[in-house]
Amino acid sequence: MPFLRRRKAPPLPPPTPPPEEDSRITQKEEEEEENKKRREKEVKITKLKKKWSCIDSCCWFVGFICCTWWFLLFLFNAMPASFPQYVTEAITGPLPDPPGVKLHKEGLKVKHPVVFVPGIVTGGLELWEGHQCAEGLFRKRLWGGTFGELYKRPLCWVEHMSLDNETGLDPPGVRVRPVSGLVAADYFAPGYFVWAVLIANLARIGYEEKTMYMAAYDWRIAFQNTEVRDQTLSRMKSNIELLVATNGGNKVVVIPHSMGALYFLHFMKWVEAPAPMGGGGGSDWCAKHIKAVMNIGGPFLGVPKAVSGLFSAEAKDIAVARSVAPAVLDKDVFGFQTLKHVMKMTRTWDTTMSMIPKGGDAIWGNLDWSPEDGYNCSVKKLKSNDTDTAEKHGNGCLDLSGKGAHYGRILSFGKGVAEAPSSKIERMDFRGATKGHNLANATCHDVWTEYHEMGIPGIKAVADYKVYTAGSILDLLHYVAPKMMKRGDAHYSYGIADDLDDPKYNHYKYWSNPLETRLPNAPDMEIFSLYGVGIPTERAYIYKLSTAADCYIPFQIDTLADSADECSCLKGGVYTVDGDETVPVLSAGYMCAKGWKGKTRFNPSGMQTYIREYDHAPPANFLEGRGTQSGAHVDIMGNFALIEDIIRVAAGATGEDLGGNRVCSDIFEWSERINLKL
Repeated sequence: MPFLRRRKAPPLPPPTPPPEEDSRITQKEEEEEENKKRREKEVKITKLKKKWSCIDSCCWFVGFICCTWWFLLFLFNAMPASFPQYVTEAITGPLPDPPGVKLHKEGLKVKHPVVFVPGIVTGGLELWEGHQCAEGLFRKRLWGGTFGELYKRPLCWVEHMSLDNETGLDPPGVRVRPVSGLVAADYFAPGYFVWAVLIANLARIGYEEKTMYMAAYDWRIAFQNTEVRDQTLSRMKSNIELLVATNGGNKVVVIPHSMGALYFLHFMKWVEAPAPMGGGGGSDWCAKHIKAVMNIGGPFLGVPKAVSGLFSAEAKDIAVARSVAPAVLDKDVFGFQTLKHVMKMTRTWDTTMSMIPKGGDAIWGNLDWSPEDGYNCSVKKLKSNDTDTAEKHGNGCLDLSGKGAHYGRILSFGKGVAEAPSSKIERMDFRGATKGHNLANATCHDVWTEYHEMGIPGIKAVADYKVYTAGSILDLLHYVAPKMMKRGDAHYSYGIADDLDDPKYNHYKYWSNPLETRLPNAPDMEIFSLYGVGIPTERAYIYKLSTAADCYIPFQIDTLADSADECSCLKGGVYTVDGDETVPVLSAGYMCAKGWKGKTRFNPSGMQTYIREYDHAPPANFLEGRGTQSGAHVDIMGNFALIEDIIRVAAGATGEDLGGNRVCSDIFEWSERINLKL
């Protein structure tokens, strides 16, 4: 019989909690879930923070800069070439045509071939042979261009840019030579033009390579040594003869800039002089081959800036940097004592000595007198209702004639000495003073300068003399840099000739001094002095002793020497006068204003001389670049008025066709104050 099966009872449901207990459990679970999520989020953030580092920040920053740069570069290349001009014209109004375009419209064409003679530091130099540290630099530019090697290996660069301290020529195992062709000095660095703008404007009326020649030379070595080592003077003579022969017999127009004016003055005497010292061209060579010499910013009588450069490796800007950041320029930073290396290098460049002031006290003044006495530096103009007109000059300053700067005191130790009456200045003669023990030691390494042989007694003797004029500057430089000046004495002279018929003046050391040589016998030739005015230009300096340290330069410009008078020409230890920022008006203009004017003993054939001054006007806005009306020493090469004058003469015009003299300064008045036998 079947068994009876008992059914299993279904499981009982869990007891239902009361409503309040159920809500508490649910809330707790939610809180735990939220806490879990928050902890996970915090862990993620912590991990991210750990991964982000300074390297990440730097990478992002560099990436941002690169992206911005490439974007701006894209915009620059994408925008029309006329866009900068459009913006400039929108701000300042329509721009004038460049001189070449303007004169081409007038019908001017190529006539006289042109020869460019660059000045100091503007010509490119390249390496042909060097030491091991210069591996891979064959025919690379050491000067001009990007200056990349200066940043990569500065000590190696200084070593190869320096000349032998005994001969003034190449050191053993080094050959640095000038770059040839128009590219030698069209740009000093990318975007910084020298001759490029003038060349481009000449091309507008038809000039090209066969009618232009860049007389490149090694601007570091003495003028006569450019012939000894590179035959540069012979090459210039041959190229000028070729230009004349291949251009229908039309004479050349020579355009020297800066020190190039002194170099070409030397050339004109060299080419006439008999061999072997000269080129053997004869006394009529210049008359046959040269129409005009248009000197731009020529330092014919030298520049005070050369004195401060040789004395302490400074100029106004360097002095300011030296006072603001002495740790950079004065100390041993990463083994590179900047200012000492600059001094060591530049004192081997013999051409720097060609620009020491010439003519002594007769030209530059003495303790109590100078041609520029009474000059006021303020550019403030008088208002029409100014009641003090009778007592003031046109620049709104009181008449300080006889009470202003003593420009004849080129170097003064202390502001008090610079301003004191000469009768109250007590000086101890440094000439022949005994020099002390050698200051150099093991820490100096390779930055030896001749100051290390002077010692403390010699340095003190220089400071105790207190004030130096152009007449005593030469003695000073002979005392502090005897090796340098020994080379300089063999190549340059700085006096005034008593008798130009004296046979000694046939020597090449006198040829670059316009006060000790004659212009060529070429009555139809013209001499121009083209230069900027209206810019404060270094004329005299106030010095102090530096803090003693190993390998130090013991003298420096006292940048704290200043004047509260707004009309004073003393700013930052430097007295300024009118000029182009580098060459004072007196040096650039005196010879054409008086020394060569008419028939004088320096200009026996009476060739015509002209002064063309260009009053400085800064650019109206940054899109204008360095300006089309600049009078600055290098920027004037882009001055439209100067370029137009040059093109007109090259196309056949004379100085009279240009309107004769164009003068904005007091050069004629200052020249008359110089009592010189003419």
